[in-house]
Formats: sequence, structure tokens, C-alpha cells
Amino acid sequence: MSKIYYKKRNKINLKKFIKGVGLGLFTIGILVCLYIFSPLILWQIYSAPALTSQNIEAPIPRKNVLNPALIQMLIAQAKSSISGVDYTNAQNWFPGFRVQANSGKSLSYTLSIPALNIKNAEVSTSDYDLSKHLVNYMGTSTPPNAGNAVIFGHSTLPQLYDPNDYKTIFAHVLDLKTGDQIFTNVGGVTYSYKIYNIYVVDANDTSVFTQNYDNSYLTLITCTPPGTIWKRLVIKARLEKI
Repeated sequence: MSKIYYKKRNKINLKKFIKGVGLGLFTIGILVCLYIFSPLILWQIYSAPALTSQNIEAPIPRKNVLNPALIQMLIAQAKSSISGVDYTNAQNWFPGFRVQANSGKSLSYTLSIPALNIKNAEVSTSDYDLSKHLVNYMGTSTPPNAGNAVIFGHSTLPQLYDPNDYKTIFAHVLDLKTGDQIFTNVGGVTYSYKIYNIYVVDANDTSVFTQNYDNSYLTLITCTPPGTIWKRLVIKARLEKI
């Protein structure tokens, strides 16, 4: 009489597989949530303390409340950051805004901020490439002329700061305070500007480009919180009397 053997199905491996898939999906979900809400997290870590200490007004309440509009905005920002938009191109920082190119001669000058140990950083008026230099947005004024010179600079997480890398050069601009000085050197002549206002705007607020011709102004712009593209930090300075 022949023996018949029954082989049990290996349920243990199947259970392990299901648990592994479940754990993987849970981890992915957590990472996606962290990525979407990273601007709020970084805001609390970097921006909020700096702005609060200087009594700076910002379009973000000191006690953030998660509401549908804010969540929708964060999701849109997360989609934008992974959509391939090139943020080394200054034209992409204020979507939909364009000004005519400079009608005058393009020039290059240097900018120094002693409080941040930034020395003779190159500023270009001929293109929008923030990976190579700071950008004086075309169509805005240039120092020391009357008007508003709008200067863009890249930022990142402060711990990644490299003073020789234009992709990280403005990582510490949140540390600036009213009264700090900014120097420009144009054609071998140095001009001193003093910071008088610091604030934060949304990426659709184009008032930063407004021209005021009663003096020579600098407007430094970078993304905030550091490491995100959520908001724009604006630093205003005016020419001191020579």
C-alpha cells in the first residue's frame, strides 16, 4: 500500500510578504506626508524663531492652523517642487511675472554683506542663472541708480551652506537685521546700503518689483523657509548718503 504525503502551504512566508508590503506602504505614506508638510516643519525650526526675534511681519500666523486651503497650497507646492521646475532660473520664482529686459547696457558688479561674511559675490544683469552668480532681475534698477534693484540669491538648509557655492549663498540671510549694511562695488566704486525692512511674501506677490525713484534701493530675495520654495524672504536696503 502506497503512502500519500500532504504538503502544507507555507503560510508563514505569505504572512511575512503581506506584512512587508504593508510596512512599506505605511513608510511611503509617512515620507509623503513629511515631504508635503516639510515647509511648516522647517518654518518652525528656522524661520519662525528668526522672524519672531525681529518682530517681522509675515503672511503666516505665529500659530499655524491646518485648514483645507493651507493643505491644498502645501500639496501644490510639493507637486511643483517635483515637477522639474528649474529654480536656478530666477524667472521661475514668481510664476507668471515677467518684465522687459534692460534697455541699457548689461553690467556685472559685486555685493558684500559683512554680517554674513559674503565678500564680493558677483551680481549679473544679463541672465537669470542663479547657479553661477546672484541675479539683478532684468528691468529693475541697478546700483547706485535711483530705483529698486531686485537681487535674487539661492538658499538652502543652513547646514549645507558653502560661501563659494551660489546655490547656497543666501542660506543665512534670515540672520540679517535692520541696520546691517550691504555694500555694492560698481565700476571700482563702493556704495553702502543699510537694511531698513525685512518681511516675507507669497510667491505670487509681485510688489517686490515696484520701483521707487526717490533714492537707490536694494531688494534681496530668497526662498524661505530654507530648503523649500514655499515663501519669499524680502530684505530692503537703501543707499546711505555718500
